[in-house]
Amino acid sequence: MSSNRGSHVIISCMNQVYSIHSDFYYVKQDLSDVSDNYAQENGEILECKLREILKKQKVQVVTGDYVELEDNVITGICKRKNFLRRPAVANLDKVIVVSAVKEPELDLIQLNRYLTFFKYHNVPVALCFNKEDLNDDEYLDDKIEDIYKPLGYELHFISALKGIGTEEFKNSIKGKAVALCGQSGVGKSSILNAINPELKLKVSEVSQKHGRGTHTTRHCEILEFEDYKIVDTPGFSQLKFDFLLPNELGDCFDEIKKFKKDCKFKDCLHNETQNENTCAIIKNIENINTSRYESYLEFLEEARQYKTQVTYGGKKVESSTKQSGGKVLAKISNRKRTQSRNTSNQKIKITEYEDA
Repeated sequence: MSSNRGSHVIISCMNQVYSIHSDFYYVKQDLSDVSDNYAQENGEILECKLREILKKQKVQVVTGDYVELEDNVITGICKRKNFLRRPAVANLDKVIVVSAVKEPELDLIQLNRYLTFFKYHNVPVALCFNKEDLNDDEYLDDKIEDIYKPLGYELHFISALKGIGTEEFKNSIKGKAVALCGQSGVGKSSILNAINPELKLKVSEVSQKHGRGTHTTRHCEILEFEDYKIVDTPGFSQLKFDFLLPNELGDCFDEIKKFKKDCKFKDCLHNETQNENTCAIIKNIENINTSRYESYLEFLEEARQYKTQVTYGGKKVESSTKQSGGKVLAKISNRKRTQSRNTSNQKIKITEYEDA
C-alpha cells in the first residue's frame, strides 16, 4: 500500500465500499500506515467516483468490495471472497436469513429459495426466526429444527421487540461481516435496533391488506460496530433461478445431493417423471422433508425455463472483467479484440505489399 499526503492518493486492497448512492461510492480508507493526525484531519469515509475506463467496461462495484483509490477515484477492484448479485454485496463471512414466525406468515418455500441461492454461491448461512412473541404454535420451533438442524444450519429464535434471544444472536456474529436478508416486514431493521439501540433505523408495520411489509431499507450499506459489521439490505421477494441449469440444482440441496450419486442415469432430474427403480431420490423420498422437495420441484421448473432460454434465445453475455494477480480487471471484449487483430493483420499485409 502507498499513501501520498499532498495529493491524498491511497492505494490499498483494504479500502472498502460502505455504501453507494447514484454514481457516488462511499469508501472507508485503509489508514493503517498513516499517522493518527492525518486520519483525524481527513476522516475515514471518502466520497469517490468510478474511473471512466471501468465505467466503459461496465465493471460493477458493489457494497463490500475492497478497492484501489487514487485521488478519490476507484481505479481497481481487489479479488473478492464471494459475490452476490441479489442483494448486490461482496466479501461476506455469513448471511443471516431472517424470517418471521408470524406477520407475515412463515413461508418455507421462500426460505428455501434463499438457502438454495446462497448454497449455489457458497456463502455460509444462519437462520433467524423473529417475532417469537407472536408465536401461538407451541410445536413450530420444533418443526423448524427438524427440517433445518439435520442440514447443519445455525438457528436463532428471537423477538426483537421483546429482546428474546437477541444477546445470543449478537454473540454469534462477533468478528464477522454479515448481511441480513429476508422478505420485507420480517424485522431486519428491528433486529439491528435491538442489538444496537443507538441506530434508530426506520421500521414499518406489515400491511394488513397484503400481509407483507414495505421496504424501509433503500440500499445496501455497511453498518460498523465495535466487533462486527452488518450489511443492511433491502427486502426482496422476486428471486428466481434464472441463472443456473437444471442439473446444477440438485447440488444446492444437501439431502438430494446425498442420494443423487446412486441414480441410474447421470442426467436424472429427480422429479415425478422418474421412478424408484432409476431415481435414488424417489426411492428415498420419505427421508426428504416435503416442503424441501416441493421447493426443489418449483425451482427446477424455473431452471428448465432458463435452460430453454439459453438454448434457443442466445442470451449468453460475455464477462466484462477478469481476475489477475488478486485484482478484478477490465477485459477487452472478443469483438474489440477481433477488430484489433484484423487491423493489425491488414497493416502487415500492406507492409508486405510495399516491401514487394
